[in-house]
Amino acid sequence: MPAVSFQSVSKTFATPKGSFQALREVSLDIEEGEFFGLLGPNGAGKTTLISILAGLARPTSGHVRVQGSDVQADYAAARRKLGVVPQELVFDPFFNVREALRIQSGYFGVKHNDDWIDELLENLGLTDKAHSNMRQLSGGMKRRVLVAQALVHKPPIIVLDEPTAGVDVELRQTLWHFIARLNKEGHTVLLTTHYLEEAEALCGRIAMLKAGQVVALDRTSELLKAVSGSVLQFKADAALPPALASLARVTGRTVQLPAHDALEIERHLATLREAGVEVQDMEIRRPDLEDAFLQVMSGESQGAAA
Repeated sequence: MPAVSFQSVSKTFATPKGSFQALREVSLDIEEGEFFGLLGPNGAGKTTLISILAGLARPTSGHVRVQGSDVQADYAAARRKLGVVPQELVFDPFFNVREALRIQSGYFGVKHNDDWIDELLENLGLTDKAHSNMRQLSGGMKRRVLVAQALVHKPPIIVLDEPTAGVDVELRQTLWHFIARLNKEGHTVLLTTHYLEEAEALCGRIAMLKAGQVVALDRTSELLKAVSGSVLQFKADAALPPALASLARVTGRTVQLPAHDALEIERHLATLREAGVEVQDMEIRRPDLEDAFLQVMSGESQGAAA
């Protein structure tokens, strides 16, 4: 039995101008103990899918099951098995951190779990904030509390919706160390993130959504294998010639150009020399998950979808 099963899930929202279909026949299973990534551009339907999983939205059609419990017909049983970390910073301003965690425990009928709360506080770097009011915390600290609240009832399935958005490097490292430990202990993890290096390092299998549809579903290693060739990466101050500008991914001074083979790399360098573009810190690397993601989203990859 899968930990999470999405079966032909569609969702249509009514709008002033008619309707908008956020999800289109999404079907996928997440197995017990997996670290599963759900990727896609803004508006692809990731958060809508998670909202349906958590029971916060109803699908227009299709079914979602959590360890066999239907999220609509058996909502309480399904929700007890989930720990959801939302994108938004939602908190109760009237309680301190420890009180907020005890109250969250009560929602699931869990009592006398101060030892586990202490462990959460320690592992998420919140021990010295245990008696601080939620209003006094920084955005990063509030994010840590949201993670602790999601885990306070020891759910077998952890759902992380952009958990490191806008937080510092220290929290990202602390969080992933703790979540990776829980995953090794048997917890299933579903992650959505725009930090593709995180997904590549953590997720064993990945689904990519585009316009509400699954356009790729495979093991991370297979998605990377599907991206052929290499990437020529360098820094440059001058504008690229038009022939290369249309191919390049540019971040500040850093330029990345796809190349199928050594001959194409030679051609790229020759074009840059002819245009008078000075190349600095050049390297040739294997494609990463960001390259695979961009290729799938552009529709170039025909064999990635399972």
